[in-house]
Amino acid sequence: MGVRVGVVTFPGSLDDRDASRAVRAAGAEPVSLWHKDNSLAGVDAVILPGGFSYGDYLRPGAIARFSPVMEAVIAAARDGMPVLGICNGFQILCEAHLLPGALIRNAHLHFRCVDQPLRVESVETPWTSAYRPGSRILIPAKHGEGRYVADEQTLRHLEETGRVVVRYAGSNPNGSMHDIAGIANAEGNVVGLMPHPEHAIDPLTGPSTDGLGFFVSLLRSLVPA
Repeated sequence: MGVRVGVVTFPGSLDDRDASRAVRAAGAEPVSLWHKDNSLAGVDAVILPGGFSYGDYLRPGAIARFSPVMEAVIAAARDGMPVLGICNGFQILCEAHLLPGALIRNAHLHFRCVDQPLRVESVETPWTSAYRPGSRILIPAKHGEGRYVADEQTLRHLEETGRVVVRYAGSNPNGSMHDIAGIANAEGNVVGLMPHPEHAIDPLTGPSTDGLGFFVSLLRSLVPA
């Protein structure tokens, strides 16, 4: 049996089909999961996609974090299952306390939709092992509340333990502290980032194919050589 990757759909998700397409392009089987599901259907990894879950009421990810499926996601993540949160998925992972810090309104108070250069800082996660350290990649970013913030102690700990996974390069589109675009948990299996690798897997529809590495990395980490 091949690698099966669950993609969760919340009310308001809009990038779930793109995430499934990226999973399939990498050679794995996407499995649709619904926010009311109580189990993960035996998948090997989970993606929380971008969008505006529950209309971003209260704040992005605050309600989705309490969806029934999140109980299973949190338990699986703590048991070591690879989990990737993209944009709104990153916000949900922070609200669920699987990742530290928070994503708040962009410093300039405007929504940004740009093709964003990133520098890959860590290849020690199941989602980034296919890249070389320091690789510069180009993938889209589109959000109004993507400014990563955390207290100084948390930022220092993230830097010292190599948990900053990707960093904005060239320009910082939202005012994130330390130019942080994505981070990992202490074990490295949970990764969240604001830019969208699933939108950069095909030169016909994206600015590059640089995002495919996130999904290829997962397969390499789960399938023995």
